[in-house]
Amino acid sequence: MVYSQAQKAIPGQLGPAMPQSPAEPSSNPANDDAIILSDVLGNDRSINIFAGFTRDFANINQRFEDSSLNATILAPINSAIMALPRKPWEDPKDYDQLGADAYEGGDGEDRAHENLRRFVEAHVVPVSPWKEGEKVTTLAGGQIWWESKGGAKIIQPGNIEVSSIASQVYNGEVWILKGVRNYA
Repeated sequence: MVYSQAQKAIPGQLGPAMPQSPAEPSSNPANDDAIILSDVLGNDRSINIFAGFTRDFANINQRFEDSSLNATILAPINSAIMALPRKPWEDPKDYDQLGADAYEGGDGEDRAHENLRRFVEAHVVPVSPWKEGEKVTTLAGGQIWWESKGGAKIIQPGNIEVSSIASQVYNGEVWILKGVRNYA
């Protein structure tokens, strides 16, 4: 594992971080002042629910902090997440198989955590810049693309309109979506 010179704590790891060896390549951008995805994701209040979800997953956070791994984050606005018929960690199949107590106890918490991970990964494209019409696979494994319609970017499948591009930074972009769909 490569550590930055700032030696940020990595969630879930115990013990002190070892200093970076001079022979190891750094994942920091050449310019230490460069802004990366992890710096900007939580700065827009309209997407802070989704930003909070991403913080629950070390592998996602590490990706956003690694300047050598570009990504396009498809961040749904808060109102779209709140309008979902169920919470992002709920899966109707779990209720069908396990009943109303599907998310009770340790096993239920594990199911909810796995469902939320898939939801977050379905909104991360490991490509940036991302060209129109280019079919890409999300971190959750779903294939998506975008196209221009009436001057707007539309994520397909699903016809989800991109409201704006919040940030274009050293290792990617944050696209704010007007809607939400599970692209898994």
